[in-house]
Amino acid sequence: MKINELPTPCYVIDERKLRKNLEILKKVKDDTGCKILLAQKAFSNFFEYPLIGQYLDGTTASGLFEAKLGYEKMGKENHVFAPAFKESEIGEITDICEHLVFNSFSQLEKYADFCKEKGVSIGIRVNPECSTQEGHEIYDPCAPGSRLGTTRAQWDAAVAQQPGLAALLDGLHFHTLCEQDADALAATLPAMEKAFGDLLPQMKWVNFGGGHHITRPGYDLSTLERCITETQRKYGLQVYLEPGEAWALNAGYLLTTVLDTLQNGETSLAILDMSAACHTPDVIEMPYRPPLMDAGEPGEKPCTIRLGGPTCLAGDVIGDYSFDAPLTEGDKLLFGDMAIYTTCKNNTFNGMPLPDIWALQEDGTLRQLAHFGYGDFKQRLGSCR
Repeated sequence: MKINELPTPCYVIDERKLRKNLEILKKVKDDTGCKILLAQKAFSNFFEYPLIGQYLDGTTASGLFEAKLGYEKMGKENHVFAPAFKESEIGEITDICEHLVFNSFSQLEKYADFCKEKGVSIGIRVNPECSTQEGHEIYDPCAPGSRLGTTRAQWDAAVAQQPGLAALLDGLHFHTLCEQDADALAATLPAMEKAFGDLLPQMKWVNFGGGHHITRPGYDLSTLERCITETQRKYGLQVYLEPGEAWALNAGYLLTTVLDTLQNGETSLAILDMSAACHTPDVIEMPYRPPLMDAGEPGEKPCTIRLGGPTCLAGDVIGDYSFDAPLTEGDKLLFGDMAIYTTCKNNTFNGMPLPDIWALQEDGTLRQLAHFGYGDFKQRLGSCR
């Protein structure tokens, strides 16, 4: 069976391209001695964890469920950060995670002794107040009034009241990037050192967070490696990275079928059986226009067509693309870069079926990994009686 023969809509994970990304990340590890974690928020298809586990040091989670997934399916280092932890969950989290990062001193004060008694290495997320992003304010943790990370002013105020709290820390964590090159990290590190450099010699580790587009073509690996090695040498600690997208960047597809075509004034439209709102929510949320095989920019090819989904949402639009010929009912389209922030973030709004998940294996064969149906939609809405 070939990809274009699969029932649609469906996701396809390309294991050959996945391994290519893994090899790039492993080279960074080998060159620098840093440790690299999979941020499961971007890619948590655990059936690929045996492959990924050959290359990485562990997983990082945003809460209990992701932490359990990493613990059960990866079985290596298991880190967790959350803006706030629930008292009802902290016990289980510390049973399965050996690294825990707090967001505030109030949470550190509340749980530090409990974590230490269980042998958990604890850190706090800091905010160096250095924004390097443009156009992605929703993803900027250093934006004014951010709820993510402790500023130096907040740190000093907390330590003045509880001087012993800082001594409980094993590490610092900062996450300031989003889909960025190493120049943004190089610009952030001086701000990080200016705000918190006096604390780094006391730490066992520092986590550079995620948002590093390490496997993107043209990414400046030499600058990244220099930032890592200089930090480790200067402060005598372990550097962690926790990219999400980099692991599976450009390693997946979404196959869809044209259901109908229509014309509204000057605009040619096609309705697909995939939904931006349901199956690729970042297309609307960021927003961005995903790559589409054999299509061009609007006006680049003879026929420009707006592609939309089958939901009732007027804004359920993927984008405008151009084609060599008009689309017709039954045509198959293949979107690229669909392994990240898709299967872990999709939804069933309007009763849209979740796309099945397939793997394109390294030998060229296809393997079905997950099938979804009406029962998956129904179960989320109430108990099945």
